[in-house]
Amino acid sequence: MIDLHVHSTCSDGSCSPSELVHLALKGGVSALSLTDHDTTAGVASFMETCEEYGLEGVPGVEISVEVKPGTMHVLGYYIDCANASLQAGLAKIQHGREARNREILRKLNELDMDLVWEEVSGLSGEDIVGRPHFAKALVERGYVKSARQAFDRYLAKGKPAYAERFRLTPAAGIGLINGAGGVAVLAHPSTLSLGRNDLEQLVGDLVAQGLGGLEVHYSEHTSKQVQAYLKLARKFKIVATGGTDFHGDLNPGLRLGCGFGDLEVPDELLIELRSARDRVRAPDASGQ
Repeated sequence: MIDLHVHSTCSDGSCSPSELVHLALKGGVSALSLTDHDTTAGVASFMETCEEYGLEGVPGVEISVEVKPGTMHVLGYYIDCANASLQAGLAKIQHGREARNREILRKLNELDMDLVWEEVSGLSGEDIVGRPHFAKALVERGYVKSARQAFDRYLAKGKPAYAERFRLTPAAGIGLINGAGGVAVLAHPSTLSLGRNDLEQLVGDLVAQGLGGLEVHYSEHTSKQVQAYLKLARKFKIVATGGTDFHGDLNPGLRLGCGFGDLEVPDELLIELRSARDRVRAPDASGQ
């Protein structure tokens, strides 16, 4: 059993990178990828813990990119976290996140919720603050009963405290990942809410820009969707991947490794992902 999509306290998860490793081992997971949002801050400690305890770790990231009419996420696997261009791009995204956080706080204050920045940032285990930390602060203040209610009432897209932020174009996000020697994978395609033909057109366009995979196996994908996405991956000769999108306490019904209980990401997909990585790196290896 493998899980190639998990988040830590370095973005919007509730478990530290090392805690994720121990949780994976306890749950029988043989390979794990840390894919925090727009940061690789936790990858070094994650990989060290994986090596220490004999779990196969895959260095990863999840980059938010802008598409019409909304947002797309691109996962990056086997990235070189020391790559300067990758880190510069992620820093630009993070600065946009900081501006967004200030706007969310302003909107919440205008809604007569008396939050201050220090109490929100204090709920983050690491440097990056996201909407889950605002949600937790709202719960602790008694403005809502749960994090889910905080999103449903205030923080989700279209709600009164939502704020947009800077995102890269899909081509730029894919370029950052490929430039760092990684495989770019379109995350949870179901969330794009596209029809079959539109999704096929999009995937074809992204493959032309360097996309190397599609997240076929996902906690919220139906069996029918899995088959459709697998067929799409085969059509474009890109790798199929999968993962739970585990965040810990934010979604307590979802478990690392098996999602809501029935997710099965085939182990052999990791072999295909490694091959895709080698193809991305082949031009550098040949000196071209």
